Amino acid sequence: MKRVVITGIGAITPIGNNIKDFWDNLINGNSGANLISKFDTSKFKTKFACEVKNFDELDFFNKKEARKLDRVTKFGLVASEQAIKDANLIFKYQNLNRVGVIFSSGIGGFETFQNETINYCNNSYTPRFNPFFITKIIPNNTAGHISIKYGLKGINSCPVTACASSTNGIIQAYNYIKWNKADIIITGGSEAPITETAIGGFNAMKALSTNNELFNTASKPFDQQRDGFVIGEGAGALVVESLESALNRKAKIYAEIIGGGETSDAYHITGTHPNGEGAYQAMKEAIRESNINIDEINYINAHATSTGIGDLSEVNAISRLFKNNLSKIKISATKSMTGHLLGGTGAIETISTCLSLKNNLIPPTINTSLLDEKISNDFNLVMKNKLKTEINYAINNSFGFGGHCASVLLKKYVG
Repeated sequence: MKRVVITGIGAITPIGNNIKDFWDNLINGNSGANLISKFDTSKFKTKFACEVKNFDELDFFNKKEARKLDRVTKFGLVASEQAIKDANLIFKYQNLNRVGVIFSSGIGGFETFQNETINYCNNSYTPRFNPFFITKIIPNNTAGHISIKYGLKGINSCPVTACASSTNGIIQAYNYIKWNKADIIITGGSEAPITETAIGGFNAMKALSTNNELFNTASKPFDQQRDGFVIGEGAGALVVESLESALNRKAKIYAEIIGGGETSDAYHITGTHPNGEGAYQAMKEAIRESNINIDEINYINAHATSTGIGDLSEVNAISRLFKNNLSKIKISATKSMTGHLLGGTGAIETISTCLSLKNNLIPPTINTSLLDEKISNDFNLVMKNKLKTEINYAINNSFGFGGHCASVLLKKYVG
């Protein structure tokens, strides 16, 4: 089996359009929430989101290119280019048959689908669709464009597992390289769901926070006063490769991937299992595969969307699995700053986790001040301020509608 490492990262997020800004805002506890600027929210219960700011598509694409791409693909392509440059990856020196793409989206071109449908309904006597309508909306569009742009002829795939999508993709990239089916894979995820239809749909489910007066503090994972998640947009990309390939290229290494767990709650299409059964099994499998002792885990970047049932089910899974050393494990929830990027969330949170390992620094869980009374006092949540502490092993969790559960286990790379 091959060892697998992360050698490049890129991010377009509500708190920064590059890795430096993203990380600086994350560790300093800056919220990405703002009143929605993309459309009139007067008819909606939720009027805020975590939007990407200062992203001018014409800085990256000409007008002809931009017309062919949904916002979700634009985010993914820019984040991927950042990661490739960060990895100092020059493809002409690679066997492109062994370089692949596993890049996810939970929804795909939601904005295009909505706008084209509205246009059709408003012009029903002369229906006209953009000739790029289908290619703009399919979730695998970003993976395809990355592959074509760089001529990558290895695996080209797009796991779609709702909010677990990009973590599933990272785990599958890890497995593919571990099994020696590829040397390098560009992986991650992208989402652009801040649209009337998404806000309306999630409002109908009572899933979104409606704390419009205090939107900056609305995303408050594990807090007694949480009232739903804050939707976000953006993309995260990672260059994942075999250790052998990275050493041959003399690449810098952020972290090593040593385990992954992919399971199902098998319980409910939207609700997580009350005991966190799928989450428990996913973390357990990731640790089993890593061949480390459970008490060696230092940090968990929790999925923690700020929903009532979801947060508690993850707490129950963590408490059950780490019952003998729960108080020693540091936990944080970065969605308190970025919001929930749905299919892209696992990518930016895996990036955050590997930066925590590299820098021995845990971002805070902002906005959370009083833990839900059902949470044990041993649940060691990092709140308010960043924490400097030694981290050698860390888990990132992601869960999605449909019962999808994914946990990726990272190790500090020391050579």
